[in-house]
Amino acid sequence: MNLSLCYLHFIGIIYRLMKKKLLYIVGGIFALFIIIGVIAPTPEPSSVKDTKQNTLVVATNESVPTTEKAIPDTQTTVAVTTTQVLNATDTKTTTAQYIYYPVSSVVDGDTVKINIDGKIQTFRLIGLDTPETVDPRKDVQCFGVEASNKAKELLTGKKVRVEIDSSQGTYDKYNRSLGYIYLESGLFYNKYMIEQGYAHEYTYGTPYKYQTEFKAAQKSAQTNKLGFWATNTCNGNTTTTATVTVPETAPATGATGSCTIKGNIGSTKEKIYHMIGCGSYTKTVIDESKGEKWFCTEQEAISAGWRKALNCN
Repeated sequence: MNLSLCYLHFIGIIYRLMKKKLLYIVGGIFALFIIIGVIAPTPEPSSVKDTKQNTLVVATNESVPTTEKAIPDTQTTVAVTTTQVLNATDTKTTTAQYIYYPVSSVVDGDTVKINIDGKIQTFRLIGLDTPETVDPRKDVQCFGVEASNKAKELLTGKKVRVEIDSSQGTYDKYNRSLGYIYLESGLFYNKYMIEQGYAHEYTYGTPYKYQTEFKAAQKSAQTNKLGFWATNTCNGNTTTTATVTVPETAPATGATGSCTIKGNIGSTKEKIYHMIGCGSYTKTVIDESKGEKWFCTEQEAISAGWRKALNCN
């Protein structure tokens, strides 16, 4: 009996020791977790903020290409506009995109004079060629007067903007500026004259920016028989001499009696006389203050140093 009690007492002691040890083990594990939790870094609010900031940065970076692309496009437009209109003047008209300059005069269908910065510049328009009317070496060509009159109708008293074409250079061999012109209404003059049959598409050496577009405009005019493409005008052949009807006895303004021969002095200072029946007679105006004269006979004109116009019959 005493032995049994001793045994039970011994077992009780062992049980109590094991129970304590288990508690120590559990407590140790719990303490280990606490220590790990203390030592390990925990996410801070700033980290979350950084994450958000990084997300914003990414979003911003994604939108940057669109912004960056828009800026160069805008800069290109400004650069082209500046080139197109040359220099600013007191007579300019400025819109949101372009600057327009007054047309000083119309030489013919493909040549105009524009007032830029107070200086009159002659422009040979790119991509078109109208029938001849003012070249003293040539007869007035078929539909030339009509083309010249149309140019004056569209451009006289108007303002235009100028676009240059780097493929064509700045000046032609006659030192005329080269370019395309647009009216304030938006009308692209060069193309309009071709598509309405007042001008041929014209390529001088190097293809120009709007060559394909202008060739299509000419094809359209030809197909629709517009302007000089009509069968009752020139049927497309403008090299023929225009028919000029002038009464043989028609008195000329400024003429004295039978002295109706016009002694004109051209822009190159060449002296040329025009008789009734000559292609340029009716549009030639004599300004005696410039040394121009009226002659009664051809011999009188020749003796004075004038030569006969080439477009005389």
